[in-house]
Amino acid sequence: MSYQIIQAEDSRSFPEAHAFFEKASKEGTGVVYIGADAGEAYQEAHEQHLAASFVAIELDNECLGVHIADDDGPSNVVGFARFRLGDDAPTQLVELVRMSYTSDAALAAAKAAFEAAGLVVAVCNDFPGRILNRLIRPYYNAALRRLDEGLASANDMDMTLRLGLGYPEGPIALLNRSGLHHHFEVTQDLYEQLGQEAYAPARRARNAWLKQFQENDDAAS
Repeated sequence: MSYQIIQAEDSRSFPEAHAFFEKASKEGTGVVYIGADAGEAYQEAHEQHLAASFVAIELDNECLGVHIADDDGPSNVVGFARFRLGDDAPTQLVELVRMSYTSDAALAAAKAAFEAAGLVVAVCNDFPGRILNRLIRPYYNAALRRLDEGLASANDMDMTLRLGLGYPEGPIALLNRSGLHHHFEVTQDLYEQLGQEAYAPARRARNAWLKQFQENDDAAS
């Protein structure tokens, strides 16, 4: 499936060169908006893409519906995000977001475009945070809260989960390595959108974000 890429600021999904860029063409029938301002860029040019085989908009934690005015169209638009935990490199997983009225043809074309570049695609409906963030952020928050309560040391909690459940890395070590302040930013965003206590950022994550904010502020002074 041919597609063209429109870059709108830096992309969390594709921060570096990737086969997905190499396979793009200026004459592509599909359109992929990449970057932090992808949604805004699409809104400014959406009338140009009514006949596109598909339009894919890179998302953060927001719903795709934020960038589409009508509740019943256009049917050729999907959202996407390549999962990335904090400062880690993006994974090969792309979460592809469909609306209730998204055409099967547009969804199949977008899925084929990402898979042709060696990525693995999971399809979900339009919810804040999509699949992975909705599932893992409450789990990370729970681990951080148990650490605050003194259930066990961070090392013992991580070891128990690694040996007991076969995880390659414990949640505390994983969050500290990838940037605990990033976890705060995601959970705070989801908490504001969903209002569910499970997404309320744990104290340690909030403190890590405040520390990072202060360091950035000091560096800018």
